[in-house]
Amino acid sequence: MYPKNAWYVACTPDEIAEKPLGRQICGEKIVFYRGAEGQVVALEDFCPHRGAPLSLGYVENGNLICGYHGLEMGCEGKTVSMPGQRVRGFPGIRAFAAVERYGFIWVWTGDQALADPATIHHLEWAENPDWAYGGGLFHINCDYRLMIDNLMDLTHETYVHTSSIGQKEIDEAPPVTKVEGDEVITSRHMENIMAPPFWRMALRGNGLADDVPVDRWQICRFNPPSHVMIEVGVAHAGHGGYEAPAEVKAASIVVDFITPESETSIWYFWGMARSFKPEDQALTDSIREGQGKIFSEDLEMLERQQRNLLWQPERQLLKLNIDAGGVQSRRIIDRLLAEEQALAAQKIDVRQVG
Repeated sequence: MYPKNAWYVACTPDEIAEKPLGRQICGEKIVFYRGAEGQVVALEDFCPHRGAPLSLGYVENGNLICGYHGLEMGCEGKTVSMPGQRVRGFPGIRAFAAVERYGFIWVWTGDQALADPATIHHLEWAENPDWAYGGGLFHINCDYRLMIDNLMDLTHETYVHTSSIGQKEIDEAPPVTKVEGDEVITSRHMENIMAPPFWRMALRGNGLADDVPVDRWQICRFNPPSHVMIEVGVAHAGHGGYEAPAEVKAASIVVDFITPESETSIWYFWGMARSFKPEDQALTDSIREGQGKIFSEDLEMLERQQRNLLWQPERQLLKLNIDAGGVQSRRIIDRLLAEEQALAAQKIDVRQVG
C-alpha cells in the first residue's frame, strides 16, 4: 500500500517536548521521545515485558521507562534495567531511524540500513529567514493516495471551497502535467480574474489592493513517498503572473506531508510558507486559521469517499484529463513499491542460499 523505504514526517518537535508520543506510521506502532543529548529516538511502542505501550511511560536520564512495571529501555531498543530483575537475556525491540530537520521529526519505517538522511527532500523555505511558516495536523480516515489525488487536482476547489479559494475560473483553465524523474508537476494559470476571499485577504496582508484584477497560479509538485508542495499566489494583472516582481504579488507554498497511519488512515501535516512579510506573526496566525478552515472542508469528502470505495471496491472509476497529476503520482508510487518488493525478495533468496 505504501513505500516503507522512505522518510515520512512523524510529528513536530512540540509533540515530544514534555512526554513520549505514540503514533502508528505505515502500520508500525512507534514511540518518539528525546534521549540524553536531546536527540530524537524512535522505538517500537511495545514493552518486551508485558506488551504495554512504552508511550504511556516517561523519560528519565535519556532512557524510556515503561509506565506499567518500570522496565527501562535504552535508545537502541535494548533493556537497560528493571526493578528487582536481571535483564541480560531480555529481548530487544526494534529501533527506527529518526531525524529532526526543517522543523519536523522524520522517521524511516523500512530497511534501516537504507535510511540516509541526505535523501530527505530539501525545503528551502524552512531554512530561509525571508520565509514564514504556519501549519497544523489533521488525522483523516482515508487512503493516503486519495489525499494525493485531491492535492494534485485542484479543480475540486470550485466546489468544495466555494467561500474561500474556489472560483469558476479554475474549471476554465486546463491544467498541464509533466513528469521530471520522480517528481510530478501539475500547473494551472489564470489571467485577469478577481481574487477569491482567501487571496484578497493575502493581498491586503501584503499591503496590496484586493479589488483589482489579478493573475493566479497553482503549481502542484508531488515527490515520493507522499509529499505535495503547491506554489500558489496572485499578482496584480499585467505584471507577469508567477514571474511578477514581489512588490505586486502575494506568493506562498502550500505544504502537504501525507503520512500513512494504516491502509485507510493518515496523519496530514499541512501548512503554508510565504515569502512576504515573514516577520508579521499576526499575518501568519491569520493565514493558518484561514488555511485550517479550508483544509477541514476536505475532511468529510475524503472520509466519505473512502467509505464508498470500501463499500464497492470492484467499481471502476473514471479517469479524466484533470486526473493526470494523481495518475502519474500513483505510477511512481507503484514503481517504488515494486522495487521495494523485489529488493526484499532478493534478500530472502540470499539468506536462503546462505
